[in-house]
Amino acid sequence: MEVLNIHERVLEADPVQAGALIDSLSSPQDRLWPTHTWPKMAFDRPLGPGAAGGHGPIRYFVEQYAPGKSINFRFTGPKGFDGFHEYEIIGTSKQSTLLRHTLRMHARSLAILSWPLLYRPMHDALLEDSLTAAQVSLGLTPQIRAWPPWVKVLRWIVSGGKARSQVLPGRRDAHRPDHAQTNDTDRRKE
Repeated sequence: MEVLNIHERVLEADPVQAGALIDSLSSPQDRLWPTHTWPKMAFDRPLGPGAAGGHGPIRYFVEQYAPGKSINFRFTGPKGFDGFHEYEIIGTSKQSTLLRHTLRMHARSLAILSWPLLYRPMHDALLEDSLTAAQVSLGLTPQIRAWPPWVKVLRWIVSGGKARSQVLPGRRDAHRPDHAQTNDTDRRKE
């Protein structure tokens, strides 16, 4: 099964500011990965080609890295995930930048079932939280996509009933889905 999954958001920031978010990944000052509610992205060495790691059960290594512009991760697990995911900065103007995350893979074996039932819903929620973290990090008004009920159920099961609620980065109080905002410029494909 071929999978193409894209999440993107226009940030009212210049490409250098937005690119610094990518460069902060997996560092103690990570400003892009939503570590406040999702498993931390961690590697066996500083961010750069060959660094191996991942987040939760998802394993990958840095295949390509252009500081301030893009980073590409090649999947090594779970079994059946043959492909990559990447963040990239697309400068649209001096004041506006498109931050895009792309996942492209060929799902095979058990991944044909696990991707749509388990991993995709969690991936979509995590990536939307990541784009919200980017907005908060840049001092912009965050556009929150509330977690669907199935994601809440999956998180509860995976955590043994100890899953954290959805919150804004840097805040302890959960946002209320009835106040959630969506971004019409977000695009998801599969």
